[in-house]
Amino acid sequence: MSGSILVFIEQASGEPQKSGLVALEAARQIQAKWGNGSISTLCLGAGAKGAAEAMLQYGVAKALYSEEASFSQYRAIAYEAAFLKGMESVGATVGIAAATTTGKDFLPRCGVQLDAGQASDIIAVNDDGSLRRPMYAGDVLADVEITSEKKLVTVRTSAFAAAEPTATSGTSEELNGVAVGENAGEITSFEASGGDRPELTEADIVVSGGRALQSEENFEKYIFPLADALGAAVGASRAAVDSGYAPNDWQVGQTGKIVAPNLYVAVGISGAIQHLAGMKDSKTIVAINKDPEAPIYEVADFGLVADLYEAVPELTEKVKAAKAG
Repeated sequence: MSGSILVFIEQASGEPQKSGLVALEAARQIQAKWGNGSISTLCLGAGAKGAAEAMLQYGVAKALYSEEASFSQYRAIAYEAAFLKGMESVGATVGIAAATTTGKDFLPRCGVQLDAGQASDIIAVNDDGSLRRPMYAGDVLADVEITSEKKLVTVRTSAFAAAEPTATSGTSEELNGVAVGENAGEITSFEASGGDRPELTEADIVVSGGRALQSEENFEKYIFPLADALGAAVGASRAAVDSGYAPNDWQVGQTGKIVAPNLYVAVGISGAIQHLAGMKDSKTIVAINKDPEAPIYEVADFGLVADLYEAVPELTEKVKAAKAG
Protein backbone atom coordinates (compact mmCIF):
# COMPACT_ATOMS: atom_id res chain seq x y z
CA MET A 1 0.00 0.00 0.00
CA SER A 2 1.32 3.42 -0.93
CA GLY A 3 0.99 6.52 1.17
CA SER A 4 2.13 7.38 4.65
CA ILE A 5 0.38 7.36 8.03
CA LEU A 6 -0.56 10.40 10.13
CA VAL A 7 -1.18 9.89 13.85
CA PHE A 8 -2.93 12.48 16.01
CA ILE A 9 -1.13 12.97 19.33
CA GLU A 10 -3.05 14.54 22.19
CA GLN A 11 -0.78 16.71 24.34
CA ALA A 12 -0.93 18.74 27.52
CA SER A 13 1.48 21.59 28.29
CA GLY A 14 3.93 20.33 25.70
CA GLU A 15 3.90 16.69 26.84
CA PRO A 16 2.57 13.95 24.54
CA GLN A 17 -0.20 12.03 26.29
CA LYS A 18 -0.14 8.27 26.76
CA SER A 19 -3.19 7.89 24.53
CA GLY A 20 -1.23 9.30 21.60
CA LEU A 21 1.72 6.98 22.22
CA VAL A 22 -0.70 4.05 22.25
CA ALA A 23 -2.07 5.21 18.89
CA LEU A 24 1.51 5.45 17.60
CA GLU A 25 2.22 1.85 18.64
CA ALA A 26 -0.87 0.71 16.76
CA ALA A 27 0.31 2.74 13.75
CA ARG A 28 3.65 0.93 13.81
CA GLN A 29 1.88 -2.42 13.73
CA ILE A 30 -0.43 -1.30 10.94
CA GLN A 31 2.55 0.02 8.96
CA ALA A 32 4.23 -3.38 9.24
CA LYS A 33 1.16 -5.26 8.00
CA TRP A 34 -0.14 -2.83 5.38
CA GLY A 35 3.21 -1.78 3.92
CA ASN A 36 2.66 1.94 4.31
CA GLY A 37 5.49 4.43 4.05
CA SER A 38 6.60 6.68 6.89
CA ILE A 39 4.69 7.62 10.04
CA SER A 40 4.16 11.28 10.93
CA THR A 41 2.37 12.88 13.86
CA LEU A 42 0.24 15.97 14.52
CA CYS A 43 -0.04 17.96 17.77
CA LEU A 44 -2.37 20.93 18.25
CA GLY A 45 -2.88 23.70 20.81
CA ALA A 46 -0.71 25.56 23.30
CA GLY A 47 2.51 23.62 23.87
CA ALA A 48 2.15 21.68 20.62
CA LYS A 49 5.64 22.65 19.41
CA GLY A 50 7.27 21.11 22.47
CA ALA A 51 5.14 18.00 22.14
CA ALA A 52 6.07 17.69 18.47
CA GLU A 53 9.76 17.95 19.27
CA ALA A 54 9.31 15.27 21.92
CA MET A 55 7.78 12.99 19.28
CA LEU A 56 10.98 13.02 17.24
CA GLN A 57 12.53 10.54 19.67
CA TYR A 58 9.91 8.04 18.50
CA GLY A 59 11.34 7.86 15.01
CA VAL A 60 8.56 9.73 13.19
CA ALA A 61 9.32 11.22 9.78
CA LYS A 62 7.60 14.53 10.46
CA ALA A 63 6.21 15.91 13.70
CA LEU A 64 3.64 18.48 12.62
CA TYR A 65 2.28 21.05 15.04
CA SER A 66 0.20 24.20 15.26
CA GLU A 67 -0.16 26.52 18.23
CA GLU A 68 -2.59 28.88 16.49
CA ALA A 69 -5.36 30.30 18.63
CA SER A 70 -7.89 28.29 16.62
CA PHE A 71 -6.68 25.19 18.45
CA SER A 72 -6.31 26.57 21.97
CA GLN A 73 -9.44 24.66 23.00
CA TYR A 74 -10.88 21.62 21.30
CA ARG A 75 -13.43 22.26 18.55
CA ALA A 76 -14.35 19.38 16.26
CA ILE A 77 -14.47 21.40 13.03
CA ALA A 78 -11.12 23.08 13.73
CA TYR A 79 -9.36 19.80 14.55
CA GLU A 80 -10.96 18.15 11.52
CA ALA A 81 -9.57 20.90 9.27
CA ALA A 82 -6.10 20.59 10.80
CA PHE A 83 -5.97 16.81 10.49
CA LEU A 84 -7.11 16.91 6.87
CA LYS A 85 -4.44 19.53 6.13
CA GLY A 86 -1.88 17.39 7.93
CA MET A 87 -2.76 14.30 5.89
CA GLU A 88 -2.44 16.33 2.70
CA SER A 89 0.88 17.78 3.87
CA VAL A 90 2.56 14.40 4.42
CA GLY A 91 0.72 12.50 1.69
CA ALA A 92 -1.04 10.23 4.16
CA THR A 93 -3.58 7.64 3.08
CA VAL A 94 -4.09 6.40 6.65
CA GLY A 95 -5.14 8.54 9.62
CA ILE A 96 -5.03 7.23 13.18
CA ALA A 97 -6.15 8.63 16.54
CA ALA A 98 -6.78 7.22 19.99
CA ALA A 99 -10.42 6.35 20.70
CA THR A 100 -10.70 9.13 23.25
CA THR A 101 -13.52 11.65 23.41
CA THR A 102 -11.50 13.86 21.07
CA GLY A 103 -10.44 11.19 18.59
CA LYS A 104 -13.89 9.64 18.38
CA ASP A 105 -15.35 13.07 17.68
CA PHE A 106 -13.23 14.61 14.93
CA LEU A 107 -11.86 11.61 13.01
CA PRO A 108 -15.23 10.41 11.62
CA ARG A 109 -15.77 13.96 10.33
CA CYS A 110 -12.54 13.56 8.37
CA GLY A 111 -13.90 10.31 6.98
CA VAL A 112 -16.84 12.11 5.40
CA GLN A 113 -14.53 14.60 3.67
CA LEU A 114 -12.13 11.88 2.49
CA ASP A 115 -14.77 9.29 1.56
CA ALA A 116 -12.73 7.00 3.80
CA GLY A 117 -13.60 3.76 5.52
CA GLN A 118 -13.05 3.66 9.28
CA ALA A 119 -12.38 0.95 11.85
CA SER A 120 -13.27 2.21 15.31
CA ASP A 121 -11.97 1.26 18.73
CA ILE A 122 -9.60 -1.43 17.48
CA ILE A 123 -7.90 -3.71 20.00
CA ALA A 124 -5.49 -5.64 17.75
CA VAL A 125 -3.81 -5.77 14.36
CA ASN A 126 -4.06 -9.32 13.03
CA ASP A 127 -1.36 -11.17 11.09
CA ASP A 128 -3.36 -10.83 7.86
CA GLY A 129 -3.66 -7.06 8.33
CA SER A 130 -7.28 -7.07 9.41
CA LEU A 131 -8.23 -5.08 12.48
CA ARG A 132 -9.99 -6.53 15.52
CA ARG A 133 -12.64 -4.54 17.34
CA PRO A 134 -15.12 -5.41 20.09
CA MET A 135 -18.87 -5.29 19.61
CA TYR A 136 -21.84 -5.64 21.95
CA ALA A 137 -19.87 -4.56 25.03
CA GLY A 138 -17.09 -7.00 24.20
CA ASP A 139 -19.28 -10.10 23.84
CA VAL A 140 -18.35 -10.30 20.14
CA LEU A 141 -14.99 -9.64 18.47
CA ALA A 142 -15.10 -8.63 14.81
CA ASP A 143 -12.17 -8.74 12.39
CA VAL A 144 -12.63 -5.99 9.81
CA GLU A 145 -10.86 -4.97 6.60
CA ILE A 146 -10.97 -1.44 5.22
CA THR A 147 -11.16 -1.53 1.43
CA SER A 148 -11.33 2.19 0.62
CA GLU A 149 -8.30 4.10 -0.68
CA LYS A 150 -8.21 6.35 2.37
CA LYS A 151 -8.42 4.63 5.74
CA LEU A 152 -9.09 5.92 9.25
CA VAL A 153 -8.60 4.07 12.54
CA THR A 154 -9.31 4.83 16.18
CA VAL A 155 -7.44 2.80 18.79
CA ARG A 156 -8.69 1.61 22.18
CA THR A 157 -6.16 3.02 24.62
CA SER A 158 -6.23 -0.02 26.92
CA ALA A 159 -5.45 -2.50 24.14
CA PHE A 160 -1.91 -1.51 23.08
CA ALA A 161 1.23 -0.64 25.00
CA ALA A 162 2.57 2.89 24.65
CA ALA A 163 5.19 3.23 21.91
CA GLU A 164 8.80 3.18 23.08
CA PRO A 165 11.34 5.77 21.88
CA THR A 166 13.56 4.84 18.93
CA ALA A 167 16.30 6.59 17.00
CA THR A 168 15.65 10.26 16.22
CA SER A 169 15.63 10.85 12.47
CA GLY A 170 12.77 13.17 11.50
CA THR A 171 12.00 16.87 11.73
CA SER A 172 9.36 19.00 13.41
CA GLU A 173 7.39 21.29 11.13
CA GLU A 174 4.73 23.92 11.74
CA LEU A 175 1.44 23.21 10.01
CA ASN A 176 0.36 26.37 8.22
CA GLY A 177 -2.58 27.29 6.04
CA VAL A 178 -5.33 25.52 7.98
CA ALA A 179 -8.64 27.09 6.96
CA VAL A 180 -10.97 27.02 9.96
CA GLY A 181 -14.40 28.25 8.92
CA GLU A 182 -16.72 30.40 10.99
CA ASN A 183 -18.97 27.39 11.49
CA ALA A 184 -16.34 25.97 13.86
CA GLY A 185 -18.04 27.89 16.65
CA GLU A 186 -16.47 29.74 19.56
CA ILE A 187 -15.48 28.60 23.06
CA THR A 188 -16.97 31.17 25.43
CA SER A 189 -15.85 29.51 28.68
CA PHE A 190 -13.87 26.48 29.79
CA GLU A 191 -13.60 24.86 33.19
CA ALA A 192 -11.68 21.69 34.01
CA SER A 193 -14.02 19.55 36.12
CA GLY A 194 -11.28 17.35 37.54
CA GLY A 195 -9.33 20.11 39.28
CA ASP A 196 -5.71 19.11 39.84
CA ARG A 197 -6.42 15.40 39.51
CA PRO A 198 -5.01 13.34 36.62
CA GLU A 199 -7.00 13.08 33.40
CA LEU A 200 -9.25 10.02 33.57
CA THR A 201 -7.90 8.09 30.58
CA GLU A 202 -4.27 8.89 31.45
CA ALA A 203 -4.35 8.10 35.19
CA ASP A 204 -2.49 5.22 36.83
CA ILE A 205 -5.17 5.03 39.53
CA VAL A 206 -8.91 5.63 39.16
CA VAL A 207 -11.53 5.79 41.91
CA SER A 208 -15.07 5.50 40.52
CA GLY A 209 -18.40 5.90 42.27
CA GLY A 210 -21.79 4.45 41.45
CA ARG A 211 -25.42 5.19 42.08
CA ALA A 212 -25.05 3.94 45.66
CA LEU A 213 -23.39 7.29 46.49
CA GLN A 214 -26.92 8.76 46.24
CA SER A 215 -25.87 12.38 45.66
CA GLU A 216 -23.28 14.76 44.23
CA GLU A 217 -22.46 15.80 47.80
CA ASN A 218 -21.58 12.22 48.71
CA PHE A 219 -19.22 12.02 45.72
CA GLU A 220 -17.43 15.04 47.18
CA LYS A 221 -17.53 13.65 50.72
CA TYR A 222 -16.46 10.06 50.06
CA ILE A 223 -14.94 9.66 46.58
CA PHE A 224 -12.89 12.86 46.36
CA PRO A 225 -10.86 12.34 49.59
CA LEU A 226 -9.98 8.75 48.65
CA ALA A 227 -9.01 9.76 45.12
CA ASP A 228 -6.87 12.63 46.39
CA ALA A 229 -5.18 10.41 48.98
CA LEU A 230 -4.27 7.95 46.21
CA GLY A 231 -3.38 10.61 43.63
CA ALA A 232 -6.16 9.21 41.47
CA ALA A 233 -8.57 10.41 38.83
CA VAL A 234 -12.29 10.30 39.58
CA GLY A 235 -14.69 8.24 37.49
CA ALA A 236 -18.35 7.32 37.67
CA SER A 237 -20.81 4.74 36.45
CA ARG A 238 -23.45 5.70 33.91
CA ALA A 239 -26.11 5.32 36.59
CA ALA A 240 -24.31 7.92 38.74
CA VAL A 241 -23.94 10.28 35.78
CA ASP A 242 -27.56 9.87 34.70
CA SER A 243 -28.63 10.58 38.28
CA GLY A 244 -26.70 13.86 38.22
CA TYR A 245 -24.13 12.86 40.83
CA ALA A 246 -21.14 13.29 38.46
CA PRO A 247 -20.46 15.09 35.15
CA ASN A 248 -20.67 13.22 31.87
CA ASP A 249 -16.93 13.34 31.21
CA TRP A 250 -16.31 11.17 34.28
CA GLN A 251 -18.37 8.31 32.89
CA VAL A 252 -16.52 5.02 32.54
CA GLY A 253 -18.05 2.37 30.32
CA GLN A 254 -19.18 1.35 26.88
CA THR A 255 -20.75 4.74 26.17
CA GLY A 256 -18.21 6.65 28.25
CA LYS A 257 -14.45 6.43 28.57
CA ILE A 258 -12.37 3.27 28.35
CA VAL A 259 -9.72 3.09 31.07
CA ALA A 260 -7.05 0.56 31.99
CA PRO A 261 -5.18 1.97 35.01
CA ASN A 262 -2.85 0.02 37.25
CA LEU A 263 -5.48 0.28 40.00
CA TYR A 264 -9.24 0.72 39.60
CA VAL A 265 -11.33 1.19 42.74
CA ALA A 266 -15.07 0.71 42.18
CA VAL A 267 -17.15 2.16 45.02
CA GLY A 268 -20.85 1.38 45.14
CA ILE A 269 -20.86 0.11 41.55
CA SER A 270 -22.88 -3.04 40.88
CA GLY A 271 -21.01 -3.89 37.68
CA ALA A 272 -23.37 -3.65 34.72
CA ILE A 273 -21.88 -5.14 31.56
CA GLN A 274 -21.66 -1.69 29.98
CA HIS A 275 -19.50 -0.45 32.87
CA LEU A 276 -17.31 -3.55 32.86
CA ALA A 277 -16.61 -2.98 29.17
CA GLY A 278 -14.93 0.29 30.09
CA MET A 279 -12.64 -0.89 32.90
CA LYS A 280 -12.19 -4.67 32.76
CA ASP A 281 -8.65 -4.35 31.36
CA SER A 282 -7.45 -2.54 34.51
CA LYS A 283 -4.40 -4.25 36.00
CA THR A 284 -5.89 -4.52 39.51
CA ILE A 285 -9.57 -4.04 40.35
CA VAL A 286 -10.81 -3.38 43.88
CA ALA A 287 -14.56 -3.42 44.53
CA ILE A 288 -16.40 -2.02 47.55
CA ASN A 289 -20.07 -2.99 47.59
CA LYS A 290 -22.41 -4.21 50.32
CA ASP A 291 -24.08 -6.70 47.95
CA PRO A 292 -21.97 -9.90 47.88
CA GLU A 293 -23.74 -10.96 44.65
CA ALA A 294 -22.86 -7.78 42.75
CA PRO A 295 -21.48 -8.61 39.25
CA ILE A 296 -18.48 -6.34 39.89
CA TYR A 297 -17.01 -9.08 42.08
CA GLU A 298 -16.74 -11.37 39.04
CA VAL A 299 -13.95 -9.19 37.63
CA ALA A 300 -12.51 -7.81 40.88
CA ASP A 301 -9.11 -8.93 42.12
CA PHE A 302 -9.99 -7.78 45.64
CA GLY A 303 -13.44 -7.26 47.09
CA LEU A 304 -14.70 -5.64 50.26
CA VAL A 305 -18.31 -6.48 51.11
CA ALA A 306 -19.14 -3.50 53.28
CA ASP A 307 -21.15 -0.32 53.62
CA LEU A 308 -19.23 2.25 51.58
CA TYR A 309 -20.18 5.03 54.00
CA GLU A 310 -18.21 3.25 56.72
CA ALA A 311 -15.50 1.56 54.67
CA VAL A 312 -14.39 4.41 52.40
CA PRO A 313 -13.57 6.96 55.14
CA GLU A 314 -11.63 4.29 57.03
CA LEU A 315 -9.76 3.27 53.88
CA THR A 316 -8.98 6.91 53.12
CA GLU A 317 -7.47 7.43 56.57
CA LYS A 318 -5.37 4.26 56.25
CA VAL A 319 -4.03 5.42 52.89
CA LYS A 320 -3.12 8.80 54.34
CA ALA A 321 -1.42 7.17 57.32
CA ALA A 322 0.56 4.81 55.09
CA LYS A 323 1.75 7.69 52.91
CA ALA A 324 2.71 9.71 55.96
CA GLY A 325 5.10 6.95 56.90
